[in-house]
Amino acid sequence: MPCHSSSIPVICALLTWNTPAAMTTSGSRVFLLIVLISVSPLLYYSLLDLQLYLQKYPPDVPQRNISILLWHWPFGRSYKLDGDKCLEMYNISGCFLTDNTSAFSTADVVVFHHQELSRGLSSLPLHLNRPASQHWVWLSMEPPVNNANLSQLTGLFNWTMSYRRDADISVPYGKTMLGSSELPFQAAPNRSCLVSWVVSRYRLHQARAAVYQSLKKYIPIVVYGRWSKKPLSKKGLLPTIAKCKFYLSFENSVAKDYISEKLWRNAFQAGAVPVVLGPNRATYEALTPPGSFIHVADFKSAADLAAYLKHVAADRQAYEEYLQWHRSHRIKTYTDWRERLCQICVSYPTLPANKVYQDLESWVNS
Repeated sequence: MPCHSSSIPVICALLTWNTPAAMTTSGSRVFLLIVLISVSPLLYYSLLDLQLYLQKYPPDVPQRNISILLWHWPFGRSYKLDGDKCLEMYNISGCFLTDNTSAFSTADVVVFHHQELSRGLSSLPLHLNRPASQHWVWLSMEPPVNNANLSQLTGLFNWTMSYRRDADISVPYGKTMLGSSELPFQAAPNRSCLVSWVVSRYRLHQARAAVYQSLKKYIPIVVYGRWSKKPLSKKGLLPTIAKCKFYLSFENSVAKDYISEKLWRNAFQAGAVPVVLGPNRATYEALTPPGSFIHVADFKSAADLAAYLKHVAADRQAYEEYLQWHRSHRIKTYTDWRERLCQICVSYPTLPANKVYQDLESWVNS
């Protein structure tokens, strides 16, 4: 029953008049009800019907387009932003991306990737007149240990964008989705190795280094990557890992919610069973497919872990139990920065309008 209908002009007029702006006192409301009931009960009940209709079917309000300015590209790797990328690539409407810094004064959201700020490769536009309604987003996909020089960012950012679940805009490296993939999963036959690991930046002080050094004493581990001088091409990465039964999804830093492509891509997409080192078991259970991983922390020693891996590898049924999730779940990975930026528009309607991080460093390190 739209209010522009010519069949009910009186009701529409009364409905328009019966608003907080027009009805400034409770006496006026009572007077209106008395007039309606006494003059025309039918008119009164028709008005009630119209009010209920509008409550149930509110008029369509056009979605406001959100303009997002990326101040600098993460790690200097740029992508094309011509056209409506969010709609074309990810079916997200009303979300327009730009990396043209001259659009600063009209942007609804400005995104700053932390690595360039911390290294002095880019600077904040503090010299520009920042619109009062504009929101600044602090973006980092790195664990706390890799986010330096945070104290200088006090009171500047409205929202955080990170892999963490408690970030204002949470953009994980990957996620678990219900429903199997279109093609049925088939484990690689005749896997030629027991355990593999791809690592480029090996540091002795990292927890993963100590676990690896202990574990290799008991079982053979094939190591790839720049550290072992056996780099793998992007095309050859997953087929190589797929030849092994297990993969060491060891994070370079043990931090809250930090589960990187080492699990989502390297292990899950290759079809290997991941041996994980990172957040606690509860975090992995909340985010990954059921029964899909082996956690280092579940074992008292590297010798116990090695013995378990050899046992599972020798027991076909026990091994395949770790792959059952492929029948009911699938993995979604996020690798394109444009897709991550488009997620801002998905979260935008529910983001706090007046939030400011007065101590960003404390949040990052929490």
